[in-house]
Amino acid sequence: MKKTPAVKSRGLRLSKDMRSEYRFDYAQARPNRFARRARAKSVVVLLAPDVAKVFKTGESVNDALRAIMKAAPRRKAVTS
Repeated sequence: MKKTPAVKSRGLRLSKDMRSEYRFDYAQARPNRFARRARAKSVVVLLAPDVAKVFKTGESVNDALRAIMKAAPRRKAVTS
């Protein structure tokens, strides 16, 4: 593998192999392989590494949040 020189943050230098602009060929694009996982009304949340060590699956996170929801008093939803 060919090593490329590090780019300095102030003086951006394009290497000889880099173009100033790239054209994306949409004809060769593939469908998103993760799209099936996302449901219509699901929300994606990134867990901090220490939290992810405890909650290994999305189901375990949902179970914990549902327990908190049952224990906490309900408030009316704020609508805008």
